[in-house]
Amino acid sequence: MERPSRQRQQERETEQVSDEEAVSCPECDSTEIVTDADQELVCEDCGLVLDEQTIDRGPEWRAFNHSERQSKSRVGAPITETMHDKGLTTTIDWKDKDAYGRSLSSEKRSQMHRLRKWQERIRTKDAGERNLQFALSEIDRMASALGVPRSVREVASVIYRRALSEDLIRGRSIEGVATAALYAACRQEGIPRSLDEVAEVSRVPQKEIGRTYRYISQELGLELKPVDPKQFVPRFASSLELSEEVQSKATEIIDVSAEQGLLSGKSPTGFAAAAIYAASLLCNEKKTQREVADVAQVTEVTIRNRYQEQIEAMGFR
Repeated sequence: MERPSRQRQQERETEQVSDEEAVSCPECDSTEIVTDADQELVCEDCGLVLDEQTIDRGPEWRAFNHSERQSKSRVGAPITETMHDKGLTTTIDWKDKDAYGRSLSSEKRSQMHRLRKWQERIRTKDAGERNLQFALSEIDRMASALGVPRSVREVASVIYRRALSEDLIRGRSIEGVATAALYAACRQEGIPRSLDEVAEVSRVPQKEIGRTYRYISQELGLELKPVDPKQFVPRFASSLELSEEVQSKATEIIDVSAEQGLLSGKSPTGFAAAAIYAASLLCNEKKTQREVADVAQVTEVTIRNRYQEQIEAMGFR
């Protein structure tokens, strides 16, 4: 079998061929170059071995299942938008122990204490980074209180960074913009959280959150769709310990009444709560208006008004 010339081998070892340049076979000019099981570059048409000493860019260890792969992997945490430095920072552990778990001497403990203190100081180089760090920590705190997934925190952090780069925070509180970014992220990711629920875990009034949310969504062009009341049905029904039959009936009530235009201008949480109340009566799993109102965080008057409209739309009166 033919081997590539020594000159070609040296050129391949010293120069990195860009991905845009197609490698061709010098024997038959074919571009069908593949890597076989022995990590050799071979022409698929004529079988010429172009390179037998290619660099294996995979790990040097072998793993046969997920747990072995996780235990042997040595990579760090992925880049995240939820930290002001995107996670690319040095972390000094708070434990005063070495790599073997042995306690450090008093001199080393004092040294690590100083290093840890200076590490916290130099992580933020100016007031802008300190404010960003505070805002992202607020988003993380509120997201944990709301129980939303990690993806929502990432999206909220990206929205806040965009608002910061567009200078939309000037004249507004950091907490207000951070809360508005989290609410926008919940709507963008399809996670049903009402403005009342977000305001409960925030440190700013609901009116300011709504005003800031409308401002940043307009300036950033988020183009968020109206909230679908059906998104609230599973969570509310689960809190009330209602069956799947009630959930299906509530979804049907929302669909029928929305087709008749009753949803326009109505609160989605109140609409979903009324549909669940009506479905519980129809399925003989009665819940009081007070119980449903407490879960949905709406008033009993809202449930009664929406309930009457939905029952008429279903043709029961």
